[in-house]
Amino acid sequence: MSPKTERLAVVLETGDKKVFASAADWPGWSRSAKTAEAAIEALLSYVPRYAPVAKLAGFELPESIEVDVIERNDGGSGTDFGVPSRVTDADGRKVPKADAERLAAIVEAAWTTFARIAAGAPAELRKGPRGGGRDRDKMVGHVVESDWYYAREIGLRPKQPKVEDREAVDSIRREMLGVLRSPSGGGPIAGRRWTARYAAHRIAWHALDHAWEMQDRSE
Repeated sequence: MSPKTERLAVVLETGDKKVFASAADWPGWSRSAKTAEAAIEALLSYVPRYAPVAKLAGFELPESIEVDVIERNDGGSGTDFGVPSRVTDADGRKVPKADAERLAAIVEAAWTTFARIAAGAPAELRKGPRGGGRDRDKMVGHVVESDWYYAREIGLRPKQPKVEDREAVDSIRREMLGVLRSPSGGGPIAGRRWTARYAAHRIAWHALDHAWEMQDRSE
């Protein structure tokens, strides 16, 4: 018996140089390429890498997927820089309690995935094609600093933690998960720009993007 095919809602964000394809209901699952077709292909190629993250959060990806592009948006400089930075219509949907718990669980799984990969990575990572890229500890520091910034985007005002202060870092992340676990009407959080769905997507994407980069650049 062949596996049941399920439709995957995908949102496209198109800049001048890059296109992001993002799974609307799976925070952090987003890949980019030069064209929409290539971005969708890249997104699907990451099923084996995203599936363990979903499973860690308590969810299973469908065995067979058919892409359904539900939204197309213009990107901007952030898109071309390499960040899915557009808050989409799909991100503005209401977030009932079950969805809020799901968003938080996937973000937490993304952080756990990053930490596990970092723990097994060498201190010096293989350089990129142009000799660039952060080494492990700088990448860890970058993710921690970015999470502090993201915390401010969702209405929190924590003191910026030192990377080595795991208690402070974990405390900020617990507060962030608390915000994400709160049901919402889908509007911007704390009167700023990010909605709960976009916040979950951006935070999880950033942790996973660097986790997979670290994995790829490890000896």
